[in-house]
Parts: sequence; structure tokens; C-alpha cells
Amino acid sequence: MKNYVAIDIGASSGRLLLGNIRDGKLVLSEIHRFKNGFTFRDGHDRWDMDSLIHEIFTGLEKVKQMGISACTLGIDTWGVDYVLVDSAGNKLGDPVSYRDSRTAGKISVLTSEYPKDYIYKKTGIQFLELNTLYQLYVEDKNLIAAADKILLIPDYIGFILTGKQVAETTNSSTTQMLNLREQLFDSDLLEHLGIDPCKFAELRDAGTHLGKLKPEWHEKFDLPETDVTTVATHDTASAVVGTPAKGENWAFLSSGTWSLLGMELRTPITSELAFQENYTNEWGAYGTYRFLKNIMGLWIVQEIARLTGYKYSFSEMAQLAEKEEFFVSIIDVNDDRFNNPDNMIEEIQAYCRDTGQPVPESIGELTNCVYGSLALCYAQALQKMKEITSKEIDALYIVGGGSNVATLNQLTANLAGIKVYAGPQEATAIGNLSVQLITEGEIGSVQDARDLIRESFEIKEFIPEQMKETKALESYAALIRN
Repeated sequence: MKNYVAIDIGASSGRLLLGNIRDGKLVLSEIHRFKNGFTFRDGHDRWDMDSLIHEIFTGLEKVKQMGISACTLGIDTWGVDYVLVDSAGNKLGDPVSYRDSRTAGKISVLTSEYPKDYIYKKTGIQFLELNTLYQLYVEDKNLIAAADKILLIPDYIGFILTGKQVAETTNSSTTQMLNLREQLFDSDLLEHLGIDPCKFAELRDAGTHLGKLKPEWHEKFDLPETDVTTVATHDTASAVVGTPAKGENWAFLSSGTWSLLGMELRTPITSELAFQENYTNEWGAYGTYRFLKNIMGLWIVQEIARLTGYKYSFSEMAQLAEKEEFFVSIIDVNDDRFNNPDNMIEEIQAYCRDTGQPVPESIGELTNCVYGSLALCYAQALQKMKEITSKEIDALYIVGGGSNVATLNQLTANLAGIKVYAGPQEATAIGNLSVQLITEGEIGSVQDARDLIRESFEIKEFIPEQMKETKALESYAALIRN
């Protein structure tokens, strides 16, 4: 029996999971879990890369302690953030978080010099201030000059583990700097930033071998023999691989800190309508594209929980939300004011006050406001996606932590008028493992992986119900227009 390990690191936590195929099913075991988060240091919100690397080795030592002497390993993380590395392989400081304020207003500055529609036609990527393009636009030019390579977070981790530098494509596409037609980092955009293309490593597709752990790590730690595979290193790309879909007319919603709602396509769409609606064409595994919309997601609920001292579990917060009438107060979840405010609760209340709505006060009212607003946003985004792609959508597959929020799942089914299938929660890690399984020849294709996932994990179904509040979508659309 082969052993596969997924390193899956998100904005708030990371984990190492072990996967095996047993009796025709994929079986997961969590080996190690750890916290992640940025802190304000040296003038910016920064990630602690040394801590993350330490946790990875702690997890791999636990794998060895289980009696596992050899395994393959894949790495996925969040996108857009990067590490500057000098010619000796040393990082030139910890990476700045995409939630840092340094890129505020920089889209309008850069696109006043370089037209928006021109960038979109080249890259097919939506305009978000957190994109690597704008981060590098404001980066310290002396640091860029001193850097030998610019490595995205999972590529940097892979480099630390193996000594090999690559730029995996599913994650590299999120930079808004890959040219859709040339399949390379766009030379015009890089010239505009004053960055030599050679500062990026060679592009590498998901499903290729990276290398073995460097011998020095075996000297420092008691580790299994580990062969690292370049998986779909962007966590959403892995989540889409791990989506148990069947048929053709389906959409996915990777629901966690962010909500990524989209469709898996074979051809990117850079039409005027796609541009106007700010839909993105991120590269997926095995020649696909993730045509999707970034939505703020459960970050808002996570902040409510944090600010109230985690008095209630997320399940209890959902139960309290259900006791309130939905759509009494709604917010534009994608408003920049909810990106990283000093106090999320006060920001929600101020938004409702500014828009003449009842102000939510209790935990139930606040959570109800966010869940109702998210469901409205999902339904609207699905409708727009059908218009842009000229495709029907018969089912929505919700994966990730948000797949456990039955209240939100049912609201989404009701408002969108389609069946919703929820689960598995660990779709990102499962997609990571699936690419390893395909690479090692244990399964033949992504569809084989999806069939295996349906056989291995519980998938819940939500049937659309008649909504009591029929004007909710109209109210939401009016709110967004204003």
C-alpha cells in the first residue's frame, strides 16, 4: 500500500493528511494540524515562513513515527503571495500578506498607465488589489533587484524541501501575469514592472515530479523517504480536482475563508461581459481553466467569531442565525471595507446604517446577515456565469469547510433554484492527493478521482425550496448597483 501525504496550508491553519486507497476507497488520516496567520512586522502584515517549515517537518516526523518509511508528498497553499530569494537560496524577509494595505488603490494607478481591458485580454484574470501584479508594482525595488527568484508560497516550500525551483502553473496564473496565449509570464507586464522574466522559475504543470527531500533534512530530522510531487499548488485548483462532480453542467463553490465560485472549462473566456463582470480564468490541472468569481467568503464570519472571543462554535452561530428572519439586513460581501477592517462587527453595522437598513446587534443577527448576503451573492454570480458561458448549470458542488454550513447550503439552493451537493470538507487535500495518485499511476484520470471521492465520502444533497422572501435577489441587486 502506497502512502501519500498532502500539505494543505490556508490563511488560518495548515495540516498534513495521509491518504491511502483501501478496499476501493480513499481513506484520510490527519497527521498534524497547526495554526497560521499573519502578524504586523517591519511595517507590513507578514507570514512566518520559518514557522510553517518547522510545522511541516514536525508533521513528517509524525509520519515516520507511524511506521511509514516512504511516501510521496504534495503541497498546496493560498495564492498570489511570494517570497523573494537571493542567489544563495535565502529569503529576503518574510512575505507580505495579500491582506496588507500596501496595494490599496494601486489597480487604478497601474491601469491608468496600462489599460485594464488590455491586461484582461492578455491574462484573463480578474482585477483584485491582492493580485501579485499589484504587490510587485509596489514592492521595494532594491529588494527585487537583490532577488534571484520570485517564488510563490508553495513553490518556495517545495524549494526549501528539495532545492528545486519551479513555478507551478495553477498558482502562477493567479499572479495576473501569465499570458493566456503564450503560456508564459507576460514580457510586456514584467517590463512595465521593471522585472526580468528570469526572476521567475520555469513553469511546471501539476502532476510532475519535483524531487526528493534534501539529504540535510534527513540529518536534522527523523523523516521518511519522501518524493515530492508538484500538485495543483493553488488550493482552489486542488479543491476543484477534489470536487466529486459528474456530468457536464455543474459549477463548484470552494467555500472557506474565501468563496471561489465557478466552472471548470477547457477554453478561457475573455469576452467583454466576462471582463465587465470581473470573472477570472485561472489555470487548472490537466489543461483546464477555473472560470470563477472571487467572493469574500467565511472570513467575515470568522472575524465575528474572533471578535466575540469564540464564545460560540461556528455550528452554534449558524443555529442562532436560523432563529432570525433572513434578508432583514444584507451587505455587499465583496465591498473592500470588509477586506481587513479593524473591527468587522462595527464595519457590518456601519454598512447597514449607511444603507438605511436595520442594524444587526446579536451574534445571530450578524451571522444571519452574512449568510443571507453570501447566498444572495452566490445566486447572482451563478446567473451571471450562465449568461457569460451560455451554459446551463444543473448542480452546484460545495466543497471545503463551508460545505458543513447546512443553513447557507439550503439558502443557496433556494435562491439559485438548483440542487446543491455539499462535501467533502477536505476537498483541497483530497485534490492534492488525487494528483499524486494519478502521477503514481494508482488511478488514471481526474474523473477516476472524482468517482473515487463519491464512493469514499458522504455527499449531502440540498433540494431547492420555495423562498418566503421573493424580493431578496432584487433587493441585493439594487444594493450592489448603488
